[in-house]
Amino acid sequence: MQIDSARTTPVAQLRAHRRTIPMLRRSGCSLALAALAGGGWGCAGARSAGEAPKPPLGGAPLVTGLPQVPSVVGAPIDLRVRYPSDNQLITSRDSNFVLGSLGSGDVALTINGRSVTVAPNGAFLAWLSNPSVTVPRYDVVAARGADTVRRTIRVRFPRRTPLPSAGTLRVDSNSLQPARGTHVQPHELVRVSLRAPSNAFLWVEYADGTRRPMLPLARTQASALAAATGRPDPTSVSIGGTGIGGDDTALTFATDVPGRRLAVRSTLVAARGMDTVRLTMPVLDLADPDRRALGVLRSASAVGSDTDRVVNARTIPDGTYKWLLLPGTVLDITGRQSGFTRLRLDETLEVWVANGDVLALPDGSARPRRVTGGIRVTPSADWVDVAISLGERPAFLVEPDGTSLVLTLYGVQANPEISPIFGNDTLIRRISWEQVTSDRVRLTLDMSRPVYGWLSLWDEARRSFVLRVRRIPVIDPAHPLAALTIAVDPGHPPAGATGPTGLYEGDAVFPVGQLVADLLRARGANPVLTRTSLAPVGLLERGVIARRADAHAFVSIHLNALPDGVNPFTANGTSTLFFHQPSEPLARVIERELVARFGLRDLGVHYQNLAVARPSWYPAVLTEGLFLMLPEQESAMRDVAFQKRYAEAIVAGLEVYFRELAKQ
Repeated sequence: MQIDSARTTPVAQLRAHRRTIPMLRRSGCSLALAALAGGGWGCAGARSAGEAPKPPLGGAPLVTGLPQVPSVVGAPIDLRVRYPSDNQLITSRDSNFVLGSLGSGDVALTINGRSVTVAPNGAFLAWLSNPSVTVPRYDVVAARGADTVRRTIRVRFPRRTPLPSAGTLRVDSNSLQPARGTHVQPHELVRVSLRAPSNAFLWVEYADGTRRPMLPLARTQASALAAATGRPDPTSVSIGGTGIGGDDTALTFATDVPGRRLAVRSTLVAARGMDTVRLTMPVLDLADPDRRALGVLRSASAVGSDTDRVVNARTIPDGTYKWLLLPGTVLDITGRQSGFTRLRLDETLEVWVANGDVLALPDGSARPRRVTGGIRVTPSADWVDVAISLGERPAFLVEPDGTSLVLTLYGVQANPEISPIFGNDTLIRRISWEQVTSDRVRLTLDMSRPVYGWLSLWDEARRSFVLRVRRIPVIDPAHPLAALTIAVDPGHPPAGATGPTGLYEGDAVFPVGQLVADLLRARGANPVLTRTSLAPVGLLERGVIARRADAHAFVSIHLNALPDGVNPFTANGTSTLFFHQPSEPLARVIERELVARFGLRDLGVHYQNLAVARPSWYPAVLTEGLFLMLPEQESAMRDVAFQKRYAEAIVAGLEVYFRELAKQ
């Protein structure tokens, strides 16, 4: 299970995963059904309905499916609940899982009075209705004959402030937006919102007495949808749910007001009959329209002093990363909100970075002027450098598209001079440019072979932005991994999932990584392990290790888990993830090899914004071989033969990928 380093907290137990796992048809294996069918624990060959098994790409007969869970009988009852922990916050609305182990497989188990299937080794995974909000606990009872062990696991649910529709008027002042410290432009519209009883009336009142009404956000949207579709308008909008402690007597009221008007002393008023509540609106920080604040990017999470230092920019505060910008880039500051600073890349595009990643420059600092000079193309044995004279670091975006590489430069005007092309190189066939807007330039590099890898650099001596385009390595189709450097990344620690019997993800994948390295050496490759012990290695450091080793591919090895509220019996399987388009073919062949050997559901190949997959110098993928939270899948990861099968699938996929790459 992989989580971005900017959003992780190390845990020793299963925690909610931020990724959404697709729900599947109930056509595969479930733990309870496997046990009742008498087939033992194991889910060999589970697939979506009607899907034919795919042949292995390696050609040799394969052992498929999971090994049988070993039987433990007569051992002392050792009741351990791995998830949830005592006083755990449960975020699901109606149902959730409980997992742990009993130490022996011949023990009967009930949770809140419901019988739960126990695996032969004593592991268990239950899918249960949430306990009552008034009695928020799981009563766990393990029994064998007269021997009984009990545990009570108390849990918590998110609670909202009750806002009754009768009696004294109350509003949820903690929900008031915008928050203090918000910085906006004078012309900018600001969303004002507050949670209040559905039968209240709300408005924003300015110092001069004028009012702007606020409307129930969800109900207004529902009415608009009803008008557009012809469907009935619901009479009430539920905000809470079973186990969450919400209520349907409250709504979120909202309106958009000009930032300049809101900055003047204003009040939010809620009224019901003769009862009123008045809240003073936070004073906004308004930018001076006659001056432009500047900031310089700095990498607060720098792991090195060269190309590995980037600043991650997002489309919304705390959103997923889109732009990987160079420290030292100077940009306009246009706003602040909730720990993030908004920056203007050009006149039509603004992005958000963490406050710690930008340093405000002194008043009077000059805005950089970025005008392109000549474009210099310099080939070398392993790459081609395309250097663009600019004078100042630009904000940029690199987008691969088959045999083209598209470079967008923001806040830049094109004025190309003579552009020397040295060495008569054949990798880059054509470079075209266009001035998309008055301050945005797009360059397209048409290539003779598919895009394989690239780096974005700043050449301080020449004051030039450099796009280093990597060549596809020389590959022997008969021995496709020979002489290649492959980065092998056993995922975690920090963070990671833990199975019912306590097998930690970082420990479980470590021997798989060692086996992958051994298999690669046997095929003439040079494996580079990002983690050579059980000690933690940072997410960003793993990519740095691979790039500095000049890796030709990167594979991060993981096991999966689910967030609260997702049924693990219907949403488990094998998946492989990637970020950059050139990595997708590698993800696809490794996924096929894993599914062929494991026999689990094929959850497919997915784009995902992952820290270890964002480096662009090499194809990078992340495997989620199986779900560690399921007893039979956790048990498989303790089996040495199955660990080898995991490693063989990865290496077979790498072989197929590079053999096919040699043909292109």
